[in-house]
Amino acid sequence: MKKYNISVEATLEVIGGKWKCVILCHLTHGKKRTSDLRRLMPGITQKMLTQQLRELENDGIVNRIVYNQVPPKVEYELSEYGWSLKSILDSLCAWGDQHIVRNYGDKFLVLEDNILNKPGEPDS
Repeated sequence: MKKYNISVEATLEVIGGKWKCVILCHLTHGKKRTSDLRRLMPGITQKMLTQQLRELENDGIVNRIVYNQVPPKVEYELSEYGWSLKSILDSLCAWGDQHIVRNYGDKFLVLEDNILNKPGEPDS
């Protein structure tokens, strides 16, 4: 049995790293295909995206939906368990907004133009 020094270690083991929270935030807006996520996250490689999605699936955070059609279609969505992370993701986004404003003044000067960053839209 694995031992943790503090509970946050267990959280970070599942959602830590550069990309997992970003993937999860995008999935709070609905199902996404791998190509959708790549378009929304231009800095991630295909290999890394596949690895991160596989780990999130293995941890029960996302569901992989395979449609039996030609060409094959695969979508990812948050599992019920994954949705339990919504308040954590919202808090991370809110803190990030405050951090950006504190350091840069206007968050829209430094945030990429995507659905998660539209003025007037909920942050996540």
